[in-house]
Amino acid sequence: MKIKKQHKKKKYLHKLNRKRMHLKQKSTGTIKCKALKEAWNHSKSTSRNLRDMGLANDPNKVIKIPSFKEEQLKVAKKIVNPDAPAEEKVVAIKSRKKVVAKKLEEEATAPRERRFMLPKGQVEFITYLLDKYGHDYKAMVKDKKNYNQYTWKQLRAKVKTFMGIPLQYGEYLKSRGLLDKEENEEELKEQAKALIMDDSD
Repeated sequence: MKIKKQHKKKKYLHKLNRKRMHLKQKSTGTIKCKALKEAWNHSKSTSRNLRDMGLANDPNKVIKIPSFKEEQLKVAKKIVNPDAPAEEKVVAIKSRKKVVAKKLEEEATAPRERRFMLPKGQVEFITYLLDKYGHDYKAMVKDKKNYNQYTWKQLRAKVKTFMGIPLQYGEYLKSRGLLDKEENEEELKEQAKALIMDDSD
């Protein structure tokens, strides 16, 4: 007896845009780096583009980690022939667009602005302790709100980090009336450094 195949009736789904789906699957994403985007040539492959810019597509090929067998062979060759010079192959990348690599290096070494902020609850806890005890960290340890039982050194570190954030520390100083005039971030940083130097042991 012949088995009868059951074919599911094909339906055209109006909610799906096949063209958009295909393009989404095909795309590798947009280039977010400005230097790379400007120098990128869409007629070339990814590896060729990166090679032209002086970058590596595969770091394992550029900086090869020697295997145990290769290291043993080098040791054996030195034992057999101690006068022979050590051969080290360095892969040199020929780059046409050296500007891109230089720009990326400059961006990597450039100083970044600090966006670190303490959570609201932690700021409230630290400000409460500073209002009550000032910079007496050993008295802060015995406070009833020290639920996590922080040591005086841990509390000192928390206060130091709080003082190192000019935005939050500046707001605290203004609210307590410790700042008469509005000061910029650099002045607040200098004040925080001076306070840290004073209370350090």
